[in-house]
Amino acid sequence: MTASELAEKSKPAFKALAPLEAVLFDVDGTLCDSDPIHHIAFKEMLLEIGFNNGVPIDEDFFVKNIAGKHNDDIAAVLFPDDIERGLKFCVDKEAYFRKLVKEKVEPIKGLYKLTKWIEDNGLKRAAVTNAPRSNAELMISTLDLTDFFHHVIIGDECEHPKPAPDPYLKAVELLNVSKDHTFICEDSVSGIKAGVAAGMPVVGLTTRNPESMLLTANPTLLIENYEDPKLWAVLEELGKKTGDA
Repeated sequence: MTASELAEKSKPAFKALAPLEAVLFDVDGTLCDSDPIHHIAFKEMLLEIGFNNGVPIDEDFFVKNIAGKHNDDIAAVLFPDDIERGLKFCVDKEAYFRKLVKEKVEPIKGLYKLTKWIEDNGLKRAAVTNAPRSNAELMISTLDLTDFFHHVIIGDECEHPKPAPDPYLKAVELLNVSKDHTFICEDSVSGIKAGVAAGMPVVGLTTRNPESMLLTANPTLLIENYEDPKLWAVLEELGKKTGDA
């Protein structure tokens, strides 16, 4: 199935959301294209310790083993024989990542058009991420979205992080909205699976991960970025119904 065929099939799922109450966003790769910054941080720090016999990790390795995953899972992949060392490595890597963010982070194309639409329609909103709180809040602040989000939910602060549904279920609970009137924006297989498991339609972004990979997680809609006409066809219809309600 292509993204266009999926868009046609998804219309009833989005129509059923009216009146729309809330929109939930992942952070990495969904608000900003931060995966290249994570890749740089991992690549440089793994080189320093001679990982993979000193051969730098490529983008393919990064996408398959690191992107969108919780640090516990990353530590297990990179250091299967010494998880404690892996967890310490991930903490140090996050500190280096935060230094890089201030120089390199940029919003996903069309993000501010979407945030304005959400504000104009009086919708509630939360950021839901597996990133450490310090990373998430730095990225949100750097994008000038601190006041936009009503809550920031962190996977580590829930019973189970993504791909479990817990972080998204916590978001609707904190926002005091119905999951039947909320949709999610995500860019990774892990994140899409979490949203689907939570029982909400998920808009998948092909920021870094290919369509074919994201389709395995059953998103409701796939878009290139927030200027994608497929997204606005859905939102315009929803906006009318939300306003009528």
